[in-house]
Parts: sequence; C-alpha cells; structure tokens
Amino acid sequence: MAKLERCLVGGTFDRFHDGHKELLLTALDVAELVEVWITNDTMSAAKSPFLQSFEDRREAILSWADERITTHELEDNLGPAPIRKDCDGIICTPETLSNCQSINEIRLNNGLLPLEIIEVSHTLDEAGGIISSTRIRAGLIDKNGKQWLKESDRSKTYLFHRGLDSELKEPAGELFLGPEQSPEVAMSAAMENIAPGGIIAVGDVSVETLLEMGVTPDIGLVDGMTKRSELIEKVDLSSFDILLKADNPAGAITPSLIDSINAALHNDQTTCIEVDGEEDLAPIIVHLLAPLGTNVIYGQPGKGVVLRITSLAAKEQCRGLLSRFEVKE
Repeated sequence: MAKLERCLVGGTFDRFHDGHKELLLTALDVAELVEVWITNDTMSAAKSPFLQSFEDRREAILSWADERITTHELEDNLGPAPIRKDCDGIICTPETLSNCQSINEIRLNNGLLPLEIIEVSHTLDEAGGIISSTRIRAGLIDKNGKQWLKESDRSKTYLFHRGLDSELKEPAGELFLGPEQSPEVAMSAAMENIAPGGIIAVGDVSVETLLEMGVTPDIGLVDGMTKRSELIEKVDLSSFDILLKADNPAGAITPSLIDSINAALHNDQTTCIEVDGEEDLAPIIVHLLAPLGTNVIYGQPGKGVVLRITSLAAKEQCRGLLSRFEVKE
C-alpha cells in the first residue's frame, strides 16, 4: 500500500509514554508527514489540574520525534481535520474512533474526501493494563508501563542497612525552617506551598501540628514516638474518619505497612495509620503508591518541616532506594 501524504494525530500527550510513541510510530509508518495536534492549556485544564503545560508536552514529543513530525496547538475537539484539503489520513485509538468518524461525516458534507482512519490498539503495561497518562498520573505505572511497586513485591519485608543512612537523613523535598518548640511556624510555610493533591503527614508531630492548625490530612501516620522517644501524651486522632493499624518494626518496611498505606490511598475518607513500631521509612512507600501531585509532609528534627510533592522523579528515586534494601521473603 502506498504511503499516505500527510496524517493527523490529535491528543493531550501528557507524560509522553510508550503508548504515545507506538501511536506516532504507526503514523510514521503509514504516512510521509505527520502533524501532531496537542490540546492547549485551556482544554487540558478542564481535564485535570495535574497535566503538564502545553510547552512541556510539546517539548517531550519534539525531543523524541524526527523531522517528519511537526507539532501544533489544538484549540477544540475537532481541530483542522474537517476542513483541511492537504491531509489524507488520521490516527486514532479505540476510544477516539467515533470522533474520527464524525470528522469524516463533516468532510463529506463539506465536499471533501474522507480521511483514511488508522486505528491503533492500546499499548499494554507489564500487568496487562493500558499504558495511559491517566494511570501514570494516578501513580500506578511509569511511562514505560512498569509498576512502581509490583503486587509480588508488596508481600516482602524490606530491611534498612547502614549504607543508606546518610542519604535518608538528607531532606528529600523542600525544607521549611522553624523552631522545634513551635512546629506550626515551619508547617504554615509548608502549607503555603502545597500542590492541589492530597496531603499525607508522616510522624506524630506533623500530624498533631496540622490538626491543631485545623487541617486534617487525608492520611496520617503515627507511631507514638518523637525523635525515638515515646510521647507522654498521644496525638488525638478523633478527627480522622478511619483508623488503621500496621505492624512495622524500626528499620523495616513490612507488608503490613504497605497494605495499610495502599488501603488509605484507595478510600475517600481521612485515614490515620497507627504504626506499632516505626513509620520513619513510610514516605518511600507513600511516594511509590500515591498519585502525582500528592503532598507528603514530615518533620526534620531540629530544623523544621519537609514537603515533597509526589512526582515521577520522586517515584524513581524511591524505587531506587527500595531496590537497595535487603529483602526478606
């Protein structure tokens, strides 16, 4: 079959991933030239507050593409396809097929030849799910379709070793300074910088400080300790809708902790996990399982409060850290 002359591809292209690449590779295979029409920021804002900017999405495509691909700004659902005379093909996925068919109906009404529709099947991840921007933003998979924490790895116990000590003691996010005796100072500064996502507070002091400020975090993790000393007066957890328990000895990440964090992330009520043992390493699992844009807050002894927003980079770093733990099956 002779190649098409010019093929149109439309989409959001958030977190440019393997599914997007397969779509564009198919377009390059069937057409001499490919125009990629990317939804602008106005259209994307209505879809999700966590989408990348138009320029970031376009740059990701251009850094991967060859000279046969050009990028353009899409301002509505149909774009230029209903009226263009110099195009002869359009690429779609199963859920956008009907939109392409509607475009061809409009073209016929306009006296134009219909575009050849090339439907591309979804690219699947390692667990058989669809690689999609939605699932990447939800924190389930990376851009190559790999799970951040496989189901089979959630039943393992991970043991900390001294080689990671200095690395884990360094703040992994933005540090907000404040006096130790007045933790609300640093916490207030951190709260002014949160992303639109949920709030997860790790540590008794962080949870208690937020509660005293009138903020109930979406998820809290406490172990009844501060600076490894038992608290005389426990944090009042009555503001939370749900209380969960987890067994997690010091220096470990257990299936009990992983399951509790996963359960808390998958309900829409405020949840506090009471850890029998230690919750210090919990942020590693939180970042691996949480959606992008989640605010993870924890105290930095003697300095203030650390805020780290879950991102692909944060997930990648936490996956690397966990891979260096000793594993107990």
